[in-house]
Amino acid sequence: MSKLQCISPIDGSVYVERHLASNPEVLVALAKAELAQQAWKQTPLRERIAIGRRAIEAFAAREAQLAEELCWMMGRPIRYAAGEIRGFVERASHMADIAEGSLADIRLPEKAGFTRFIRREPLGLALIIAPWNYPYLTAVNAVMPALLAGNVVLLKHSAQTPLCAERMVEAFAEAGLPEGVFQYLHLSHGETEALIRSPSIDHVAFTGSVPGGAMVERAAAGRFISVGLELGGKDPAYVRADADLQHAVETTIDGAFFNSGQSCCGIERIYVHESLFDEFVERAVALVRQYKLGRSDDPETTLGPLVRSDAADFVRAQIAEAVEQGARAHIDPAEFPLDAPGTPYMAPQVLTNVNHEMRVMTEESFGPVVGIQKVASDEEALALMNDSEFGLTAAIFSRDVDAAMALADRVEAGTVFLNRCDYLDPGLAWTGVKHSGRGCTLSRVGYEQLTRPKSFHFKTQL
Repeated sequence: MSKLQCISPIDGSVYVERHLASNPEVLVALAKAELAQQAWKQTPLRERIAIGRRAIEAFAAREAQLAEELCWMMGRPIRYAAGEIRGFVERASHMADIAEGSLADIRLPEKAGFTRFIRREPLGLALIIAPWNYPYLTAVNAVMPALLAGNVVLLKHSAQTPLCAERMVEAFAEAGLPEGVFQYLHLSHGETEALIRSPSIDHVAFTGSVPGGAMVERAAAGRFISVGLELGGKDPAYVRADADLQHAVETTIDGAFFNSGQSCCGIERIYVHESLFDEFVERAVALVRQYKLGRSDDPETTLGPLVRSDAADFVRAQIAEAVEQGARAHIDPAEFPLDAPGTPYMAPQVLTNVNHEMRVMTEESFGPVVGIQKVASDEEALALMNDSEFGLTAAIFSRDVDAAMALADRVEAGTVFLNRCDYLDPGLAWTGVKHSGRGCTLSRVGYEQLTRPKSFHFKTQL
């Protein structure tokens, strides 16, 4: 029987081992889901919401345990790990708060002799495929609204974070969710692809890499099911001449280096107006030097290891290539004693003298590095921000709200921030353009992705 092993980036030990679901086990899970679907669909919305809220409480009650597991599975510093549990609670609670309004019938203007309205019907069985970098936050974006909308859910998590799927299902079971409504499966990539092709699957929500998203589209092709894809990012920030400099430095550096840079919506390139450039770089480098690279289970650590050694080596190669092409590296890795090639422990890096001929400014890094480029105008910054195959988020730093809004209208991204970055407001649609994906989670628009409209046109007077 095939096994899954979660190798902790902290020390290379096997932290979790699970068997991968066999084909008969997959078929059993599908049968349970199909059996549960009709009853769950008919369960009153208020009852579904009540179960969801109890699940949130059960999940939040395990914060310390979940945070420690997260730390060991994917390397989030323990001092920050509980923040993901709180973020889960915030997002899940918001989707519960807006469920009744978002799922209510859409009534048309009165027309004599007719009753007309649009009802939101659940899609059926949703397969949700979640990644390791924010394993709870990415999953809850789709899991909670899918369940509240009356769908049944199969959750497949990354092999790096298998406990996350188990803990989410446990919380809902504790809340009284009927059997079969929410299940998890540990699967290989090949088995996941085969599952997408199953006629039992009615919707796929995938968060992960661009190649992974392409696989989902290929597997779902010809099945006429809905597919939501939240893929990569190379998110930019632009610091205008009128920005609050210190705020811009602190915010963009945190956006670039939190979670060791392993965020699809993290800041990976910064464009700074020439009037602020030198001081911005000086302050940014000084701030990055304050990070403490260490084991994730050390409360003093502010920069943990990357998820795997090969991920760190990929980023190191990007940096080395950029330096060969003329970039200036401002951080000496020797300042971070745990840094060692061939390991997940990697010193942070700030690069200047960068341009879009360098991979580090165009290719997703997903690590603790950021390139900072000087610009002379809003137009130059806008052209560089949009010069990307990705379009997840973008950030503008400015005191001029009107000027920022004019720029934001022209930025090619799913979310544009002003004076902040790397944050999901659950009241807003989480979406991307270009290679960052398609579809949407969160907000009332997210409910539209997990339901289908059904029109009722009754002639009541004959």
